[in-house]
Amino acid sequence: MMKPKIFIECALDQDIMALAEQYFDCSVGTANLTLQNKYDALQGCVGYAVPMGNITRELLQACPTLQVVSNIAVGYDNFDVQAMAEHHVIGTHTPYVLDDTVADLTVGLMLAVARQITRLDKWIRTEQWQAGVPETLFGIDVYGKKVGIIGMGRIGEKIAKRLKYGFDMSIYYYNRSRKPRIEQAYGAVYQSLNEICATCDFIIVMLPLTEQTKEIIGQVQFACMQEHAIFINTARGGVVDEQALLNALKEQRIQGAGLDVFTTEPLLADHPFTQLDQVVLTPHIGSATLATRNAMQRTAINNLKAILYQQGEAHIVPELQHLVNNER
Repeated sequence: MMKPKIFIECALDQDIMALAEQYFDCSVGTANLTLQNKYDALQGCVGYAVPMGNITRELLQACPTLQVVSNIAVGYDNFDVQAMAEHHVIGTHTPYVLDDTVADLTVGLMLAVARQITRLDKWIRTEQWQAGVPETLFGIDVYGKKVGIIGMGRIGEKIAKRLKYGFDMSIYYYNRSRKPRIEQAYGAVYQSLNEICATCDFIIVMLPLTEQTKEIIGQVQFACMQEHAIFINTARGGVVDEQALLNALKEQRIQGAGLDVFTTEPLLADHPFTQLDQVVLTPHIGSATLATRNAMQRTAINNLKAILYQQGEAHIVPELQHLVNNER
């Protein structure tokens, strides 16, 4: 029996590549892969494993044998799900395995901004520590404060657990629907989006990027925030109006921000965010630990195996689940 042919856009961990080669006829992309190189590599392939690659209508038209795209990420805003549905191409992603890791980074950014950790690190390295630390470099307390989580999904709950039981924070949240279990477990209080922004000392965005959530945090929301508020985004850059955030920071209408994601990535070195001392930046590393990235890769390969061999359960993006249901 011939193995299904798949294209893996970038090299995976050695053990995971061995797993892939056990079930598939694999080809692997190289650095600086051009769009035409990608199209050429996908010819005859039924599966495609890609870390946040753009799955467009043009790609689907150019690669007619494709049956499943396995995203090595939990978010799938890079999928044109309508075009995939029309071409009967199933899309999968990697939920669950990165929830704790993203929650850890989110808390880390909160602490880094609140206690001015990166700014103080630079202060020492530039030999400015000659006497006591000036009050302008003092931080603000995290414990016992109010935190608003915008988007109370799996990762939002992991964050709530850490902040409730690790920092004795009061939990507020906004979500499309109320979560009675979360309210009972963490004493969480449901509020509207604007109420969250007006009430909380820390505001964390944990929403997927969709047409409904694009720039959902904008000028009105930043105007609601208190001057000492700290804003954290480890979800997707596109859920925030970045110009409105920049204005709020430059005009000191909020205390600071911790950002792991941006509308355009990579972020350019001369971007206005990089000029602001009260902003802590990380390069979209929410899931970037070796263990978690390996788990994501393994899940992506197992997703391909589940669909192409009909063995096990695949994590199919909800908007494309009907493709599998119809086949059954």
